[in-house]
Amino acid sequence: MEMNAEIKALLVSIGSANIDEGLLREVAGTIPSAGPGAGLESFFIKSGGHRVRLSVNKDSPLKVVRCHSGVAVIKDEIEIVTGQLEPVLSHCPEQAYITISGRCINDCKFCPVPLLNGDVKSLDTILRLVEEANQKGNLRAISITSGVAKSAEDEVKKAVDVVKVLKAKYNVPIGVSVYPTETSSEELHAAGATETKYNVETMDPEIFARFCPGLSLDYILKSLEKAVKIFGKNRVTSNFILGLGESDDCVMSGVDQLTKMGVIPNLRPISPHPLRAVEVGVKRPSPERLLKLARYTRKALEENGLRADNAETMCLACTGCDVTPQRDV
Repeated sequence: MEMNAEIKALLVSIGSANIDEGLLREVAGTIPSAGPGAGLESFFIKSGGHRVRLSVNKDSPLKVVRCHSGVAVIKDEIEIVTGQLEPVLSHCPEQAYITISGRCINDCKFCPVPLLNGDVKSLDTILRLVEEANQKGNLRAISITSGVAKSAEDEVKKAVDVVKVLKAKYNVPIGVSVYPTETSSEELHAAGATETKYNVETMDPEIFARFCPGLSLDYILKSLEKAVKIFGKNRVTSNFILGLGESDDCVMSGVDQLTKMGVIPNLRPISPHPLRAVEVGVKRPSPERLLKLARYTRKALEENGLRADNAETMCLACTGCDVTPQRDV
């Protein structure tokens, strides 16, 4: 059975699977270094025009096994979908998705990055990783993200330097996701970035204050509004986490606000991380909720003349972690 929107929503709602190590080695599973899923090994399955990323978890209710020339996903001893394991270039298929700073001075309570104290990549290291991805073939985009090792301004400067060099060397679109500064949109656009993403994380002010102490939702929204003026239509996105305790009404209201600004919301199911389990209680959304909110977002996008399926970089181009409007539903 090929994947459809309903099956993908079920897989995304679980978010993990038990997979044989031999199968995983065949496609070189990836370990994200940014966001709530940082540090958790994962892999990709493609089927029926859909793609899903699942974290490796031996206790998951899903099991991935070899099936003819591909793999099958089993739940409760029933085969629910078949497909192909998809090779990863760097973090995801078809993209070199690179994290500059794998550490962060901010302390967003859903994110393990501040506790992981990851590496800060040099320009030479980033160029090497991108070229290694390019050598694998089928490189369609380069995406750059980063924590905040010292300051947002310092990260933007690093990203600008990286984009300038990559733009001169590779003829592919480049997306950048960083914490915004007063001039980040102008600088990134001038350097040659195609798309940008500033993450609101949640549109509930009380939840934002609790989960992202010291940061400003209003500032991020103003930065997004400015980014649309600089990058243009369908070029500005924002991750919006599902599962922090927000209501559906809050999500839909937030989607309306963002799409009217010209921003494409990327609804991201929370990935509960062991390093944050004691601090926060989060709940991964159900398949029904994922489908409901994705369909609402598609309607809002179309009412405002936006196309998520025109995205060329980052999460909206990958689609592995989310039920993506205009691609999955």
